[in-house]
Amino acid sequence: MYSIKTNNMLNKIKLFTACTLVMFSCKEGVKEQASNELVKAEAVRPNIIYIMADDLTTQAISAYGGIYKDIAPTPNIDRLAKEGMLFQDVLCTNAICGPSRAAILTGNYSNINGYYKNESGGKFDESQWTFPQEFQKNGYQTSLFGKWHLGTEPKGFDMYKYHNSAGQQGHYWDPVYNENGVDVKEKGYSTNLSTDFAINWLQEGRKQDAPFMMLLQYKAPHRPWEPDTKYETLWDDIEMPYPATFNDDYKGRELTAGDTEMTMDYFSRRDMKLEEPKNLKGKEKIKWAFYGAKPGEIVQPEGMNEEEGRKWRYQTYIKDYLACVKSVDDNIGRILKYLDDNGLAENTVIVLTSDQGFYLGDHGFFDKRFIYEESLRMPFIVKYPKLVKAGSKNEDIISNIDFAPTLLDLANIKTTQPIQGVSFKSNLEGTTPIDWQKGMYYHYYEFPYWHHVQPHYGIRTQKYTLAHFYYNIDVWELYDLEKDPQQLNNIINAPEYANVVSDLKSQLKELMKKYENDKTLADFRVITDKDFGSIVDHQDEETSVQDILTNK
Repeated sequence: MYSIKTNNMLNKIKLFTACTLVMFSCKEGVKEQASNELVKAEAVRPNIIYIMADDLTTQAISAYGGIYKDIAPTPNIDRLAKEGMLFQDVLCTNAICGPSRAAILTGNYSNINGYYKNESGGKFDESQWTFPQEFQKNGYQTSLFGKWHLGTEPKGFDMYKYHNSAGQQGHYWDPVYNENGVDVKEKGYSTNLSTDFAINWLQEGRKQDAPFMMLLQYKAPHRPWEPDTKYETLWDDIEMPYPATFNDDYKGRELTAGDTEMTMDYFSRRDMKLEEPKNLKGKEKIKWAFYGAKPGEIVQPEGMNEEEGRKWRYQTYIKDYLACVKSVDDNIGRILKYLDDNGLAENTVIVLTSDQGFYLGDHGFFDKRFIYEESLRMPFIVKYPKLVKAGSKNEDIISNIDFAPTLLDLANIKTTQPIQGVSFKSNLEGTTPIDWQKGMYYHYYEFPYWHHVQPHYGIRTQKYTLAHFYYNIDVWELYDLEKDPQQLNNIINAPEYANVVSDLKSQLKELMKKYENDKTLADFRVITDKDFGSIVDHQDEETSVQDILTNK
């Protein structure tokens, strides 16, 4: 028989046990809730739409300002900037289409990914790692639409449909696409078609309960700049303004900027949309179309003098180019509308960029390739409401090898793959790391085709550009970007800049070591000469770039 004392003790034990169980249950509940929230957070990984137009440049985007902003505005691209972050100093490591795309996909320089040049530069090594493969491996649905232009079939995509004619360059009208290994000829305008395919995949081709990563890569506004029919005569009744450097005389830069085949004198009959004679076939047809691309082959209407012809060619070119951009902007608007209408805008990262910059008559040029600002600077805008402050701007030096690690970081994907680029997710959030890069290394290799631009390497900081042109000349150039933003005055020999040159060479030396490209000039020339052979007798074949940069 229990006593009252014993009974009270038992009650206390029961109460303690009950409380303990409740506390344990609460803790377990908290743990379970936290675990569920973590799983939920991981499940709501952001979608990513990476949009890249070919040869799009900041001068053609009204959000960046410039002389065309009121005549040829880009309201949908501007909306991305208004609702996201506009970058002012995103730079290309090798300003030419294929090598830039390879750098973006791998996060590595040309000397690591092996893709140095477009013309007879070989094919992209499809066996190497690319960031879409990492997304696919980590549960993302992946797709590619539009331009690939790397000479191989894409890897890491559940669905792809890329331009597969003219060496993967593609055509504006009625293009041939490779759809998951099968060539398909489509009817219509390529910029619209690529967007059609992308939206169709978003609507019907993907699973609705998993994140997606899509590459939408337009052919436009690449040469030969063929506008959609509705925009062919858009600006026929006006004269487009001329860039401030349109009449650059290349004084002090005669052997570099002054010795190219990318001035207003090198537009072909095809570029100028001249009517082709009837019954031309085969080689004769090609010869007629591309007349004008070689020295001495000037294309212009009869009766025009040199200056009139030069302006006529510019007016034809710039109106066609900007009309192609207009279609790109229209189609970006279609993508934004789809995201808005389907509740996807809040959790989707949208990136808008190009493979490098481009010349729109600046310095009298078209095309790209140089370390000079217009071709070096890439348009780059990111919209992601969950992370990026609307209407923000960034002026940090970022390069195209940084894209891959950043996209992976935004998706919370960890990789063991060695990548030379670094994530700028923190910069997107508005915080620049203390140790962020203060300069970037640039290297261009292709010569003499196309456009006869001398191979060169260099460094670009926020204040200076230093470059060494080395193939069959030995020319250094220095520009003070604060005092001379248009880069008209080569001040390499100015005594007051001697210490600046020494410091920049020291920084460049370290960057070339860091990126494993501290070779000899002979090594660099071998890369240029591959497939063509040497066009000159080289001097100082075994000169080490490291010795050059230390003035030995």
